[in-house]
Amino acid sequence: MSDETPKDEVEETPAGDELEPTAADEAAADAAAEEEEDDVLTDEPEPEVEEAEEAEEAEEVPAAEEKPKPRRRSRAKKDEEAPAAAPKPARERVAPGERVLVRAQAKYVRTSARKARLVCDHIRGKSVLEARAILALTPRHVARDWSKLLESAVANAENNHELIGDELRIASVTADEGPTLKRYRPRAMGRATRIRKRTSHLTILLSPKAS
Repeated sequence: MSDETPKDEVEETPAGDELEPTAADEAAADAAAEEEEDDVLTDEPEPEVEEAEEAEEAEEVPAAEEKPKPRRRSRAKKDEEAPAAAPKPARERVAPGERVLVRAQAKYVRTSARKARLVCDHIRGKSVLEARAILALTPRHVARDWSKLLESAVANAENNHELIGDELRIASVTADEGPTLKRYRPRAMGRATRIRKRTSHLTILLSPKAS
């Protein structure tokens, strides 16, 4: 027997016969390729995301530069700052030796000036107390209008001139004509007759009695 030990026999495959990859090898290769693509995508930021971030930063800059809005003033401060209202005019005071005439007028009274003069002639030059009594007992419709006008003149004297109503006299009383309302009444044979509804303006002037 010879001393040479047998060498490990290596099976040599022919060059043309290569091993075909299995399904497991293909799946592993695909998974590795997908992981590499994911790494590349994560490393490179998307352009749309970058544009959105830049727009948000641009909006934050002017918002920080805006000045704070002024606070609203309360109503109490507005009232204090508002100009004070003009004071009411003081009542007219009568000097001791000055003659004052207090006037009151009623316009468009539905009565004729002639009928009103028939009553006012009775109270001209009378005191207020006497004129009230005369008008109260006069049986004419216009006497009520004269009575109301007399009370108005007395109120003007007391409130505006600080006079005493019972110490006044009627200095002047007049009844002037006002506008006439024209109406028509049918008459015989197709005619029409004009109706004149007259009005008047009544005026009273009061003055203090002579001392």
